[in-house]
Amino acid sequence: MHRYRTMCDMDFDREPRKRGMAQLQQAVAENAVRSAVRFPMQLAVLLETEEGPIQALTIDVSANGLLFSADRIPPVGSRIVFTLTMPSAVMGSVNDVLVHCIGRIVRHQDTEQTMRAAAVIDEYFLKV
Repeated sequence: MHRYRTMCDMDFDREPRKRGMAQLQQAVAENAVRSAVRFPMQLAVLLETEEGPIQALTIDVSANGLLFSADRIPPVGSRIVFTLTMPSAVMGSVNDVLVHCIGRIVRHQDTEQTMRAAAVIDEYFLKV
């Protein structure tokens, strides 16, 4: 279950952000499990884990989670905390939006070139 909270009032540009989040939330409602709309985006992200910070690069992002690659990946079941800078075009806003997320690793996917992991987002907050 995802919880949506804002960390401050969204005043003058509330409507564009509201529409962007509404699209993501609609994807969650319509595609509850792993079939949420995925946005192929390569975003640098710093994952905070129990084993220490990990620099990663997203491969795709959805309202439910993300797939990322890194030199090392946390074990399945590990809790992760990270902040994504979502492009304004995806969020439907004038400016990029910071999304602070709390999630957990649900699977690993090793390829010949990179180590990948999928994480589910359990909770997220907009930082505006």
